[in-house]
Amino acid sequence: MPFIHDNSTALRGKMLIIPIISSANVAQLSIDLLINSLGLVRFAILDSQYFIPLTGSREDGQPGITTPFELFGKDGLDFVIIQQRSPTLKVEPKKQEFIDDLFKFVEQSGFNSVLILSGVDSSNRSDEQMLTPTFQLQPNELPLSSTQLHRLVTFPIPKYTSPVPQKPSEDGEPRVPFIPGGGIARRVLSSMPARWDIPIAALLRFALDGDNRADAYSLASIVAQVAGINIQTVAWRQPESWVGLFGTPHDQSLY
Repeated sequence: MPFIHDNSTALRGKMLIIPIISSANVAQLSIDLLINSLGLVRFAILDSQYFIPLTGSREDGQPGITTPFELFGKDGLDFVIIQQRSPTLKVEPKKQEFIDDLFKFVEQSGFNSVLILSGVDSSNRSDEQMLTPTFQLQPNELPLSSTQLHRLVTFPIPKYTSPVPQKPSEDGEPRVPFIPGGGIARRVLSSMPARWDIPIAALLRFALDGDNRADAYSLASIVAQVAGINIQTVAWRQPESWVGLFGTPHDQSLY
């Protein structure tokens, strides 16, 4: 997964945050908020061969164009963020090729941890999952203590389990739980190469399609705290591209 443009921002030792296109696009919306509110800048365009073609103008009149897969960061922060704006192609083997290439990119860049974000279809929640909308999932037993993910150990976010019964795997190894509406999130979490030693965790947010700004603000706030950001100092700012995204405001004179 080569850079098409790169200003040589150092990646080694940082955490990589990856949104998965999934239920209500809540992962992408939360990334939009983090990019705009933390003043992150695009420093790399990544290979887009795996995605449905997309292009458009950039936020705030910035020069250049928007592409499906871009990397954002900022000096002084120990994490970088991917924004994915277009789904992966449905044809095989493109999905698995993308996932394999993504793991190679993580390893070759020297990231010390990965945080996956995904929406989950709220209509599939169990009774216990009605108590909170956000859950965490760790697909392996690698210790988080030496990485930016260590905050998840004590963070008050419950562990995610499948809302429906699952058959045990044939080899007896624990499976990644079913994630309804999670796009390729489960496939990514299930595809770690053998002898993988980079901790990976996921934040999963139950949501339904609609006006998901509140979901995005909530998930972005949690991600910021996991990344070590004091959210009391963050001036949350939604991007200009959200204007009209969820419909125009009601004419209050009607009421």
